[in-house]
Amino acid sequence: MTEQPAGRLLSLWAATGGADTYAPLDADVDVDVAVLGGGIAGLTAALALKRADLTVAVLEAARVGTGVTGNTTGKVTSLHRLAYTELAARHGVHAAGVYGQANEAAIEHVAGVVAAERIECGFRRVANYTYAESGRALALVREEAALADRLGLPASFTTDVPLRFPVRGAVRFDGQAQLHALRYVQGLAGAVHGDGSFVFEESPATGFRDGSPAMVDAERGSVRARDIIVATNLPFGDNGLFARRCYAHRSYIVAGRSAAPPLDATFVSVEEPMRSILTVDVDGVSYVLAGGEGHPATESVNSAERDGRLAAFARDRLGAGEIAFRWSTQDAMPDDGLPYVGLMGPESRHVHVITGLRKWGLTNGTAAALILRDTLCGTANPWAAVFDSNRSGGARREVPPPPGEPLAEGAPARAVPAGIAPGEGTVVDAGGAKTAVYLSPAGEVQAVSAVCTHLGCTVEFNPTDVTWDCPCHGSRFATDGTVIQGPATRNLAPSPAPDATGSGRGGA
Repeated sequence: MTEQPAGRLLSLWAATGGADTYAPLDADVDVDVAVLGGGIAGLTAALALKRADLTVAVLEAARVGTGVTGNTTGKVTSLHRLAYTELAARHGVHAAGVYGQANEAAIEHVAGVVAAERIECGFRRVANYTYAESGRALALVREEAALADRLGLPASFTTDVPLRFPVRGAVRFDGQAQLHALRYVQGLAGAVHGDGSFVFEESPATGFRDGSPAMVDAERGSVRARDIIVATNLPFGDNGLFARRCYAHRSYIVAGRSAAPPLDATFVSVEEPMRSILTVDVDGVSYVLAGGEGHPATESVNSAERDGRLAAFARDRLGAGEIAFRWSTQDAMPDDGLPYVGLMGPESRHVHVITGLRKWGLTNGTAAALILRDTLCGTANPWAAVFDSNRSGGARREVPPPPGEPLAEGAPARAVPAGIAPGEGTVVDAGGAKTAVYLSPAGEVQAVSAVCTHLGCTVEFNPTDVTWDCPCHGSRFATDGTVIQGPATRNLAPSPAPDATGSGRGGA
């Protein structure tokens, strides 16, 4: 069995986020706009539309903010490593400038919402740095600082970087922020719910239809609306369109206790392996957060080792003490570097999408939500063309065809495949069908179809998070097959467990 690193397997935000709850959808509802996804993008859009005198219904498959938003770093910034030189090279200086303007406006929007709604989320202004330790990286940050300054962003180059270890220099952006991400989106949800608008938790959408009206179906009810916004990280119901334009990328974070007060600064490195740094006080306890070790979800890695390297970095270079929490998240990364915001497809009329937020969802998701607010209210938006979900260009990757009919349901058998130890999982061939088999520490066998219900890839066992993960598009499932994270919306079907001699593949 893989040795697990120290720290509770839960994000700091989830562990300290409070317990506001909303009922599931159990009736038919009529509103102006249905929003799928209760994270930063969906809830920001919902509140902005409600403020524009439209009624909204937010459907969240689990709990508000427990997806990607609840596993973020908490940085609210327009400095995204070396984004401006990268975007200028790919899309031109104008597009890079629009990207920066949108993210700067997003910071101010978040600040305004925090103040107007009195959201207690630890929002505070900080500087953000992209730092360089080598001479080559130093040249890159000088170039980034110069370009960002020309674009009118709050940028400067500095060699005065308030880290515990020496660096050569950094791009500095002033007027940035950080916050408790889960408490912020819970505050958004509280402001949305009521006066003819709704937030529904534990209400996964099972499908939707474009039209007049547009319809969203759930297990125990439906929502009829003029428009639908799909804000579920990587969208479902698009026949794999955005799976060809985005790829799932996983990254890791650890939070160690700290004796020092938080810095008025956040950091990200130029060099690989990338390191993201944030310090925070939550309920009187100081923490140092170290993130990084990212990789495409298609790569099979030992995530426990990656947690261990981040923990060592937090202790050795940032002075962290006991590692209290560790977690991972998956983001949809756009192939051409810009988020996708707008109609779901060229033929769509009333279904809109937000995806490809490139790991900076607190600002990109906020900007995307403001674009769709303007679109749905008939107002021109200065960023919409650059973020357009149907823009030309960009890579298109092949995706496998949708799976066939789900395997027939059946009670799991008690036999254990050869070579599997308690706490481990593996994929075996059982009667010609790929079956995901997990043996709990108590000796209970759980067997489900190993065919991802999104587009038919074979799931793999993640021994650190104890989940079944799709390596193609990032869907994640509990060991009993329950969807944890989309784009999949259907659970893995229960399957009879193979006999004890079943052949295995993959595994812990």
